Amino acid sequence: MITAHSPEHSRDGYTVTTSAGRGLKRCCPHCGAPGIFKGYLKTHDNCKSCDAPIGEIRADDLPPYLTIFLVGHIVVPILVLVEAMYHPPLWLQMAVWPSITVLLTLAFLPFIKGAALGLMWYLKIKGDEQR
Repeated sequence: MITAHSPEHSRDGYTVTTSAGRGLKRCCPHCGAPGIFKGYLKTHDNCKSCDAPIGEIRADDLPPYLTIFLVGHIVVPILVLVEAMYHPPLWLQMAVWPSITVLLTLAFLPFIKGAALGLMWYLKIKGDEQR
């Protein structure tokens, strides 16, 4: 049974998983057309396909927070495991781990921002509710 608060509740023909999934693929959360970003993280004002106003959504701190959370949970256990098993020299660790952290952060951030935009689109919030 689908209720108003279930994750699969349909709003305007799409679900929260559909919207966030489309955003995760960096596609329009409304129609699924590719290319919501005109730069690395800058969104187009409107979707090129359905004219949805995706540029109005301000995700602000959520994508960086989730990216840091995810990357930290990937890098730290591997760092601890490598240290416990191999005891690499400090210079090597200081070269490898920050580099991996930066690369993973830069790789994940646009996808996580897209998912956050999709979630916010589904919830019909723009990120400026406190103003």
